[in-house]
Amino acid sequence: MSASLKGLLLGLLGVAIFAVSVPATKMATISPGFDGLPPIFIAIGRAAAAGLLAILYLVAVRAPLPTPSQAMRLVAAGLGIVIGFPLFSGLAVVHAQAIHVAVIVGALPLATAVMSALFLRERASPAFWAMAFFGFLLVIAFAWISGEPGSVTGVGLADLLALLSVLSASIGYVLGARMSREMRPEHVISWILVLYLPFTTAVALFTFPAGPVAPVAWAGFAYVSIFSMWLGFFAWYRGLAADPMRVSQVQLLQPFLSMLFAVPLLGERITLTAIGFCLAIIATVALSRKLR
Repeated sequence: MSASLKGLLLGLLGVAIFAVSVPATKMATISPGFDGLPPIFIAIGRAAAAGLLAILYLVAVRAPLPTPSQAMRLVAAGLGIVIGFPLFSGLAVVHAQAIHVAVIVGALPLATAVMSALFLRERASPAFWAMAFFGFLLVIAFAWISGEPGSVTGVGLADLLALLSVLSASIGYVLGARMSREMRPEHVISWILVLYLPFTTAVALFTFPAGPVAPVAWAGFAYVSIFSMWLGFFAWYRGLAADPMRVSQVQLLQPFLSMLFAVPLLGERITLTAIGFCLAIIATVALSRKLR
């Protein structure tokens, strides 16, 4: 198997793991008539659980300690991928279906490209910025058309939270990718989780549910802790390292996969509106990459 094909398969595996994140978070979240977990506990507790696994991994591979400068930059990246994205996406699925949130999160590759241009000072053409703005308008249009009942603007709280999760993840991805030039990708996400462990453990203990929790909710929490928060980055970063251009395109499949997983896991229905806007956002992302 060639290195390029292996990288592509690893990228597909990483995207498939991340695609289950939104439905799994919804599956774990408390709702009327369902003994689930508090959104704050899911968002922060999963980082604490993954951090404990990361300690074992770093010790096993004898990973070198990050320098003070690297530690500060790892903490900055963690604000997006350890705190921001899990928290905002977890709160978003409280107020909307997972399929709705997945369509908005589908703009993440485009947001990541924009943040790459800003943070890494990559050159971007005027056409790229035009497509980035158009992609943002598509997300807003989808939120408007399928907005919450009774919303004055058509854009509800879930939409704003989902947009914040996209912004957080895109910044975290870019800062983490920059750190991957200095450290092994697996060490980057592991050290981020370990550095946040004192904070995430304290919050997890404080928000730990006092009452009974449905087993399916714990299953969803276990998934987002082990796979979404940790192991998924192993496959994703290794795939990107093998063939960045081809593997990065695989992320376009993530919103579709999230929608498909939400059907058997949550019993949700995929609407034609969601499919149409999902396709439009993916086309915008694909075109923006060519124009970049």
